[in-house]
Amino acid sequence: IGDVVARYKRMRGFNVLHPMGWDAFGMPAENAAIANKTHPARWTYANIDTMRSQLKRLGFSYDWQREVATCRPEYYRWEQWLFLRMYEKGLAFRKESYVNWCDPCQTVLANEQVEAGACWRCGKPVRQKKLWQWFFRITHYAEDLLAHCDQLPGWPEKVITMQRNWIGRSTGAEIRFPLESGRGEIAVFTTRPDTVFGATFMCLAPEHPLVPELCRGRPQEEEVMAFVERISHQDRSDRALESYEKEGVFTGAYCLNPLNGRRMPVFTANFALMAYGTGGVMSVPAHDQRDFEFARKYGLEVVVVVMPPERPLNPGTMTEAYTGEGRMVNSGAFDGLPNTRAKEAIVDHLEKNALGRRTVSFRLRDWGISRQRYWGAPIPVIHCDRCGVVPVPESQLPVVLPEEADLLAGGRSPLPELESFVRVDCPACGRPARRETDTMDTFVESSWYFERFCSPECGQGMFDPAAVAYWMPVDQYIGGVEHAILHLLYSRFYTRVLQDEGLLDFKEPFTRLLTQGMVCKETVACPEHGFLFPSDVAPGSSGAQSCARCGRPVQVGRVEKMSKSKRNVIDPNTLLDRYGADTTRLFCLFAAPPEKDLEWSEQGVDGSFRFLNRVWRLAADWMDAVHSAAPYDGPPEVLEEGLKALLRKTHLTI
Repeated sequence: IGDVVARYKRMRGFNVLHPMGWDAFGMPAENAAIANKTHPARWTYANIDTMRSQLKRLGFSYDWQREVATCRPEYYRWEQWLFLRMYEKGLAFRKESYVNWCDPCQTVLANEQVEAGACWRCGKPVRQKKLWQWFFRITHYAEDLLAHCDQLPGWPEKVITMQRNWIGRSTGAEIRFPLESGRGEIAVFTTRPDTVFGATFMCLAPEHPLVPELCRGRPQEEEVMAFVERISHQDRSDRALESYEKEGVFTGAYCLNPLNGRRMPVFTANFALMAYGTGGVMSVPAHDQRDFEFARKYGLEVVVVVMPPERPLNPGTMTEAYTGEGRMVNSGAFDGLPNTRAKEAIVDHLEKNALGRRTVSFRLRDWGISRQRYWGAPIPVIHCDRCGVVPVPESQLPVVLPEEADLLAGGRSPLPELESFVRVDCPACGRPARRETDTMDTFVESSWYFERFCSPECGQGMFDPAAVAYWMPVDQYIGGVEHAILHLLYSRFYTRVLQDEGLLDFKEPFTRLLTQGMVCKETVACPEHGFLFPSDVAPGSSGAQSCARCGRPVQVGRVEKMSKSKRNVIDPNTLLDRYGADTTRLFCLFAAPPEKDLEWSEQGVDGSFRFLNRVWRLAADWMDAVHSAAPYDGPPEVLEEGLKALLRKTHLTI
């Protein structure tokens, strides 16, 4: 569809930038190379050559003089340069953090790379592990990113809603619950400060640093730590937590409710996440369904503090939490107030007595960019025992990924053991030091390529500001809906960073957005060889299909997005050889509206081929008759009605 728009705009007289590039780094490319027993660099460059020739055969009107590949040093040197600028400003930083960790692959996984608690590559269980990681401080722009969701009129509403929800702004209060032991406190964020008098227990995320401290030396210590270890192997994404049974373990410690002094047992629970709020949950079972289920399961106290107007609530007979509005009860001086007014009054009281404060919390978390993989852009820092983290001097950029290095056993990155890469002198003190061996998340490359397209040969910076001023922002951005959150959000963040660097005079990179549908096809799998390409499937005499490699019957799966990992893809060359480019293009455009998924159909391709042949025959059969006839270029008004209708029909048809 992008080619249609580009051609149409050119014919209307516009200057059109319609480029092609290769988002070539990252785990998918590395995994494919491992599966095909070759080197990621060789695999990637060979695939680029193949795909380029296919796209040219398809006749797309790309400007090939602007082609970029993100795995080339002349591209990623500039994101290394920007990393150093971000590090100076505190927008790039390093901290210990819990991550999804795959032991066989020896790497961190994004939540999207964890499927049913397992690694999307090797299928082995993923666990939570604490590692030093590099982050981009995207939360610095959270308010601005959210505010500008209202200034994207050319975006589909569903995408704007997804962006808003991912940023997830919540207003509420941070409340501090002192530990009964007198040593420390638990801070929580809540959007319901009106219910604080009904808090009867506390839940901490299993990864919360207080958990091992609170249970240490207590009879519960072994049980608590076993629970923490078990939960570390679970998928901790939002979608997974929704399906888990709520469970937890008492740590043996208590905290005190700061407003009524209630002694509250402290649990560690699987539904509490370190990534959201403070990692602690003020549990109010009478007015939160998740807390209610947990309290009933473990026999914990339920205290009603918001009474509905139409009926009194009895904690002993309640079958679900009450989350509506009402008047305050069991809340001391705030009894009788509507709970909507009590929210403000209670926060005023907390602030006056230094027990808490008004605050805003975001669902958005800083962007973890560290990957313990080989095929990625090196992070340009050096670790020195004396100086700590030292940025690579700008004059030494790019830090080039050694493409001759071979992957280690199990596909592990060779960088930590590659002495020629790791061993360097500290730029600050000159002593022996070690280069950072993590590589950047591939989303970094895809967060600024649109600017690079404007001046792909620029050697004096990320891009030529004059070219970017002419072409950017992107007038029409077309991409799959699977990028509706992270890629688009990271691109918006990166554009703001570039604006703050004085390199851009705008903060939103894409004016109009079309989220095109996916091309889908059923999967076919062999019990022995896994997913099969269409060329690996042999038709049987009775209509049943079998594996061409071993002859065993195959399983036809559901219709899914075409992907190399599922092998439910069609080689364009097969279509081009059999039907030609016009048929292939016509089917892709005709089979479904651009924003809808397109289900691949051999019959549909054949139908497009027959249609084009009809058009060809119609023109060819009448060619002699019209060959010598001049086109009519006179005024329509002078034509008789029959010819006037014919002229109008001709224009409609064209």
